Amino acid sequence: MVFYIVKLFISALLIVLISEISKRSSLFGAILASVPLVSVLAITWIYIDTKDIEQISSLSKSIFWLVIPSLVFFIALPLFLKYQVNFYLSLLFSLAIMVFCYFVMVKLLSLLNINY
Repeated sequence: MVFYIVKLFISALLIVLISEISKRSSLFGAILASVPLVSVLAITWIYIDTKDIEQISSLSKSIFWLVIPSLVFFIALPLFLKYQVNFYLSLLFSLAIMVFCYFVMVKLLSLLNINY
């Protein structure tokens, strides 16, 4: 139970840290946010919990393939905002487009027989 609280605290601390740094410098905030912190934390927590290198390798490979459709979000959001779409609608539309791209990527990987 203590380990879960530690994981929760560290994960939440990183999110708050990135948002606070982003208020002062979008460049440094972007640098921190672009590092795959969630992936690194998840891989670390799984390793600590299981010591299963095969599971870590599989997760890492899956993350690689699914990062590609997630990048669409970072293209769509600024475009919606540029055209003065309400922030929350821009966020919602960008997330919806990203989810659609995830489905397309999973289907494409399956058609190409690429294990993810």
